Amino acid sequence: MRDKTDHKHILFITSSRIGDAVLSSGLLNHIERTLPDARVTIACGPLVTSLFEGYPHLQEIVPLRKQKFNGHWLALWKKTAMRRWHAVVDLRNSAVSRLVLSQRRYIFGPSVDSSRHKVEQAANIMRLDYVPFPRLWPSEAQRLKASALIPEGRGQVLGVGPTANWIGKTWPVERFIETVHWMIAAGGVMAGARVAVFAAPGEEDQARILLQSLPEGQRLDLIAKTDPGTAAAALSSCSFYIGNDSGLMHCAAAAGVPTLGLFGPSYPHLYRPWGPRCAYVATPQSFDELTAFEGYSPRTTASLMGGLSVEAVKAKVMEMLGQ
Repeated sequence: MRDKTDHKHILFITSSRIGDAVLSSGLLNHIERTLPDARVTIACGPLVTSLFEGYPHLQEIVPLRKQKFNGHWLALWKKTAMRRWHAVVDLRNSAVSRLVLSQRRYIFGPSVDSSRHKVEQAANIMRLDYVPFPRLWPSEAQRLKASALIPEGRGQVLGVGPTANWIGKTWPVERFIETVHWMIAAGGVMAGARVAVFAAPGEEDQARILLQSLPEGQRLDLIAKTDPGTAAAALSSCSFYIGNDSGLMHCAAAAGVPTLGLFGPSYPHLYRPWGPRCAYVATPQSFDELTAFEGYSPRTTASLMGGLSVEAVKAKVMEMLGQ
């Protein structure tokens, strides 16, 4: 299939998980800035398609809905095999990237240094001599919905993500409450700020405890109200973000918001928030130490972040905000 134009068609295959998809967006950032005539087809999991709806060089989004016997990869190959691609960028190490016609292939594989941060790994895939920052491009519809959820012109907004995709890496909600109230109190580092509480569907309970603890006039309820792309657009309205290691944390960082990630049974060297105004604070114990006990199960184990004190988090907040 050949276009009458001279567009450089690129097939970009990325993750089904929010955090990993966001961290891969640095490569899309690089493509946007270096190939103005690119047209990019993005193949990703259905959960993350909304993250890419506003990408300026978007040709098409192909949702990879998992099928038996890897049928989703066969479907992607059938959809892409008739085009001659300028380049294929494959963060999933799939057979598709090897079977389609392409001038260049950038594929995640054994040559990538898996001990480096995921953003650095992505840069390594394309053999870049620099590390492009992750970035998101909300669509106009997403911006409009976000502006309705966080109306402009009423001072600072503190974004908070008190949940995660499993309970083990969630900081106790009581500590979020203490920290947030300290930040927004009179004389606090964000005195009088409105607080936008974010959580994904299925993670509402802990988030609502935090939301209901806040003064009514300062609450912004973004609990299970958006898709990931609209959440990212709303996060861009925040003055500061604090939250557990999660996809929302990476969305905040990619939106350019000062972001503090809270880590326990996670790997900061791989997944800390990436950006010039980002930082993290972690439990004294590593992931391996926190999970090295009989009966550990990610499905049933309660929070493993009790070792991260409120004092340590406050100290990092003050450092980031120049207090």
